[in-house]
Amino acid sequence: MGGVAPRPPVGAVVVRDGEIMGEGTVEPRPGRHAEPIALAQAGARSKGATLYSTLEPHAFQGVAPPCTDAIIEAGIAKLVSPLEDPNPSVSGNGFRQLKAAGIDVVRESSTDQLKHAELLIEGFAHHLKTRRPLVALKLASSLDGKIATRTGESQWITNESSRARVHQMRHRTDALVTGIGTVLSDKPRLTARDSSGNATGHPLLRVVVDTHGRLPADAPMLQEPGEVLWIVGEGVDASPPTDLVSIHNAGLVGGKIDLNEVVELLGSRGLHNAMIEAGAGLAGAFVEAELVDKVATFIAPKIIGGDDAPGPLSGSGAASLKNALTLKNLTHTVIDGDILVEGYVSKVE
Repeated sequence: MGGVAPRPPVGAVVVRDGEIMGEGTVEPRPGRHAEPIALAQAGARSKGATLYSTLEPHAFQGVAPPCTDAIIEAGIAKLVSPLEDPNPSVSGNGFRQLKAAGIDVVRESSTDQLKHAELLIEGFAHHLKTRRPLVALKLASSLDGKIATRTGESQWITNESSRARVHQMRHRTDALVTGIGTVLSDKPRLTARDSSGNATGHPLLRVVVDTHGRLPADAPMLQEPGEVLWIVGEGVDASPPTDLVSIHNAGLVGGKIDLNEVVELLGSRGLHNAMIEAGAGLAGAFVEAELVDKVATFIAPKIIGGDDAPGPLSGSGAASLKNALTLKNLTHTVIDGDILVEGYVSKVE
């Protein structure tokens, strides 16, 4: 996951006589799809083998040739694949082509396998329906809902293992969205890094929401590889501080950047997953604009207290409990004492 949009993330494995012959994951355009990579690795051992794929093999000529052709030519005897591709250009055509070629197509899977396959492409499926990315809001707070002390100290509320999980989440997304307040106060790099501090995976698209164009030329994120999309208000005359920075002048709503326009812009780029890592102002604005699809909250077993200690969301908030943002399909994970709560926003269809 991450870095392959507008393609869906797909994994494939070729197995023969109980042994793995080849493995593949989809590459960014114009690279190869997962199935041809696994088949090429397996070579002649693909003949009579079983191919496992997390998603229905694609069956049309696009940037890459049809995977169904490669599977048939390799002599695969059986395909095990739980999910039909929601792309209307595929939508069962891959399975039908392989069946017509005499390949045994098995769709059955365990509930857990199906869940994992669906999670892989949830952003892709969401983008197909809405033309927007799946927007995830990442929060971290103490047990009493504080993100800093009354003096502003915030590093670190959560533990090292939780912070490592955040880097994994970054690795799997296509864009990270933050606000200029966070850039100025925390000086983040907004990269996905391993425990040694080395970058992992693809360079992320970093999106800075900055109504008045205050992004400093010496911001640490500008020293990292990967594009920075600088969103400034209409009429703001901003110049890119480096060649990696692109500028978009967005319309304003109530004197602030129109966040609907930001999400639509990311969707127009074919991005499937976006994660918000921002201060209370921007995080609250995304919630109030009803643009959040998924929430991941890290809760540390600490109580900070104090009227002046800030919480994770600002703004007017819900006027009544019935209007509060409600999550469904919840999961809870204990991470060295911290608790990660993840869920999807219940929305009225």
